[in-house]
Amino acid sequence: MEYCVFTEPQQGASYDTIVAHAQRAEQLGFHAWFRSDHYLVMGDGDGLPGPTDAWTTLAALARETSTIRLGTLASSATHRHPGILAVQVAQVDQMSGGRAEFGLGTGWYEREHEAFGIPFPAKRFGMLEEQLAIVTGYWATPDGATYSFEGEHYRLVDVPALPKIVQQRMPVIVGGGGPRKTPRLAALYATEFNIGFRTLEGFAEVLDNVRAVCAEEGRDPATLKLSAAWPTVVGRDAAEIARRCAAAGIDPASDHGERLVGTPAEVIDRIGALRELGVDRLYLQTVDMTDLEHLDVIAADVLPQLT
Repeated sequence: MEYCVFTEPQQGASYDTIVAHAQRAEQLGFHAWFRSDHYLVMGDGDGLPGPTDAWTTLAALARETSTIRLGTLASSATHRHPGILAVQVAQVDQMSGGRAEFGLGTGWYEREHEAFGIPFPAKRFGMLEEQLAIVTGYWATPDGATYSFEGEHYRLVDVPALPKIVQQRMPVIVGGGGPRKTPRLAALYATEFNIGFRTLEGFAEVLDNVRAVCAEEGRDPATLKLSAAWPTVVGRDAAEIARRCAAAGIDPASDHGERLVGTPAEVIDRIGALRELGVDRLYLQTVDMTDLEHLDVIAADVLPQLT
């Protein structure tokens, strides 16, 4: 199983905080560092010192790291035109030497769109499907050829499809809990299907359905990486767990069925159960990006017991 750090910088993180977090994750041997693609804080926090742009951040991290993979979980189809997005992601792939990964979803945070004046149509799934078709078609265009697309939402005409990605195929992540639409898109366009914030039983149900949809669409389910995301709080004692829960806005006495909360021994058991479901990759969502010791604890006390 691959273990990735997943962050939410819109909750309050400067670029200096972000780069320190990503570099610590790299030093500790995490497989990848991912961030959300949001501009507005959620909940009661102030979000200070203000938002950072996802792909601007990843471009900078591409030059400030050397081995860890970098991506979004997930970019919003409403935030960028797919022709420009294809260029941005390909450039980050070049700048990182082939370490970029690309998650894409419909976008859901209506208040964020209202605040920044971003159009938020009621029906966005068609936009998502066309964007996936465009970016994957763009990146697959041979040298010297152009790419065109005609759809309901977007039109590209003889674009040179440059710059080229470094990797043979860009990792594309699609996710969601719906029974048909997103699993079908994953079968058609993605290298990975992600599902977040479920109980073990909930993960099992969704993953079984994804495998079935892949088979219906003529894709071998074994060729689609399956991943899970959990809000994560790990502490060596109750006081440490309580402190990290408070920073993440979690009641330590609440039910943690849809989270990964506990001592190293407790979370090791939970991750082992998740791995038995056939999950290939786990995103550990850590909210307080100033708490680098949290990464240290996970790397020292959890991950070595899972290899």
